[in-house]
Amino acid sequence: MAPPEAAAGRRADRARYAQLLDHAGRTTVGLRAAPDATDGRLWGSGVLIAPGWVLTCAHVLSERDGRPRGTGCGGAAGAIGVVGAAFGGRVVAARPVYDLSRPAPEAGPAAARADLALVRLLDPEAPHPCAWLSDQPATLLEDAYIFRGHEQPGGAERVIRESDGGPGAHGTAGNRGAPAAPAVPAEPFIAVRFGARDARGLQFGSDVRVTPGASGGPLLDCDRGEVVGIVKGRHQQDHVGLAVPVTALRGLGPEHLVAGAEGLGPDPYHALTGLHDRWHWAGQDLGRADGPTWFDAQHAIMAGRGRLWGVQERLQALDLLARLPAPRNPLAVEAAVAEVLERGERPGAWSLRTWRDGHGALYQGSDPYTELRAFVHYLRIVAQVTADEVRDVPGERAGAVREEAARLAEFVQAKAVVLQPQDRRRIGPVRRRPRSVLVEFEPLYYDEGGEELYNWSVSEGYGQGQWLRVDVQESAGGVPFERAEEQVRQRLGGRLLRADGAAGPGARVRLEVAVPEGRWHTAAGQWQLAASTRRTARLRPVGPGRAVVLRDQGRRREPVDPGWLRRWQGITAAPALRALRVPPSAGAGARPGAGSAEAIWRLLETADDGALPALCHTVADGFGLDAVGAALDTGFPAALWPARGHGEERACDASCEEFHRGVRELVQGSGGVTRLPELVRQLRAKAAEAAEEGTHWARDLVFLYDDPQDPIPQLYTDRPQESPR
Repeated sequence: MAPPEAAAGRRADRARYAQLLDHAGRTTVGLRAAPDATDGRLWGSGVLIAPGWVLTCAHVLSERDGRPRGTGCGGAAGAIGVVGAAFGGRVVAARPVYDLSRPAPEAGPAAARADLALVRLLDPEAPHPCAWLSDQPATLLEDAYIFRGHEQPGGAERVIRESDGGPGAHGTAGNRGAPAAPAVPAEPFIAVRFGARDARGLQFGSDVRVTPGASGGPLLDCDRGEVVGIVKGRHQQDHVGLAVPVTALRGLGPEHLVAGAEGLGPDPYHALTGLHDRWHWAGQDLGRADGPTWFDAQHAIMAGRGRLWGVQERLQALDLLARLPAPRNPLAVEAAVAEVLERGERPGAWSLRTWRDGHGALYQGSDPYTELRAFVHYLRIVAQVTADEVRDVPGERAGAVREEAARLAEFVQAKAVVLQPQDRRRIGPVRRRPRSVLVEFEPLYYDEGGEELYNWSVSEGYGQGQWLRVDVQESAGGVPFERAEEQVRQRLGGRLLRADGAAGPGARVRLEVAVPEGRWHTAAGQWQLAASTRRTARLRPVGPGRAVVLRDQGRRREPVDPGWLRRWQGITAAPALRALRVPPSAGAGARPGAGSAEAIWRLLETADDGALPALCHTVADGFGLDAVGAALDTGFPAALWPARGHGEERACDASCEEFHRGVRELVQGSGGVTRLPELVRQLRAKAAEAAEEGTHWARDLVFLYDDPQDPIPQLYTDRPQESPR
């Protein structure tokens, strides 16, 4: 029996944590045979962690011989049986779905193993509360409790029986047929007086022995208001127990799916924690009449601690993270944490799988301001990395991800307002991967001899109209276009190679060249650029090695022409593309007639969404120049023509037919306009090497690719550019 002073201490703690203990008790379930079974004995406990999901220990669901419980005498290992989950005064049918202790054999020895299992309630509409699952590893415990499911659902009097057990180290705290001992009254929770993590898990001690049936129940850290472990076993002689840290759930994968069960998809851990986090956020909706929530209990405990990143910020941040897809590579999480904490090594001895895990790794016991700065910095990285991963991906799903990333970025901006100016400057420009390099030729005016003069600039592009100017040549008088083009070629090779390095291993960023009307025949794909950063590097044509596209220097971010945007949305959604010959073929030897200008306008204005104009005429002047201008004025974002097309003095001939035939095959077989930059590159490479007969027509091919959702930057703006450092 516990001494009087221990009992008094328990009462004081319970008064402080009364609301939290009540929530934890209501989310703890008793696991037993199916609701219609005659044997209602308690096997062990579990905890409701997400709508329809119970987390418990795997051994609770197994007989001593390894057979799954709930399958009857003839049940085979791995078979699915129905079990009962007792909570809220009722017993609900449930089914084991994941077993982390038994990964599929084909997963190999590297598969994660832990004494954890997930049980799904068979009635998806059954209402129930959910516990808060910690996102950070537990190290030391001071104010903590363990909870045990009830022998009889809804019973007012709790009676538990202690097994006398046998000698040994840690045994399970479940009821696995041990001899009965005298019944003793007890409460559904036990106070933990100390706890620490070691290689085996979370060791904890209490004033009384851990009772049978507690296996699978939650270990609650009251100081943080979180479930940090799942009770696994107890020492047979002492008041000492062992729990599996909830961070072990990070090992959950599809290889742990019980044979024949319906799981949570290819990334069950991300899906499960997402359900958990969204459920808790939704619980704070205005107008809900469900009474106080787990978050309310957390807030009552944490209020007054002076934290700038409190439970309310965590609640919203984790909801926003739950709406993002899982990172493509978990190493991105560790890299983000390492950048925020300004250290190069791994962030700890535990693995980080999702953005939620990275959030939990940032609790370093630092001062409130430093903690706030770390979370703001981390979430800004997450928002940008997520947006980068879908920036060129078409479709509604990718668009929805971009919207959620933008919501997270807005949340970060709102929380960053209290940061000091130097920290806002440091955090604001997140290191990002460039997707393109833009060369822009800016026309100035004609000199006395009538020659147009230019300045030029080079910018790195990050999608959605975000650019960072990295090189510029500006002078009051400018230089002729040929001289400006030569200056660009001399310096562009190194810039492209540096952007490739920043974009990632093996990356080749796209080269975009923005020129004004009259320079649409610029053959940027044939520019000879330095092949390395050596001072005496050899020159190589740029077009065969990377995607090169032309942009119109007159189209900018503001205002975006609605016709341009409409055409872009139409061509990206079109089920198939077709080359639109301009002008239409009128037979051998045909030349544009006197009335052809109006006909070209009608042709372009009435073209379907999948149309992509193609010209074999020169676009430097005359008919070709006017035709491209009309295509731009009617909103077309993409078109194809040769840099050295024929003039009006020559009629179309067999070479024109070959050009249009090649363009037609290219466009129709592209699979979408966003794939064309790379397909054109491949075609240029074949033409340069003469590797494929019939491709020589593509050597000087110019591809206009002008995305209104990624417009070139404004001229003469005083606003700082949105850009990475």
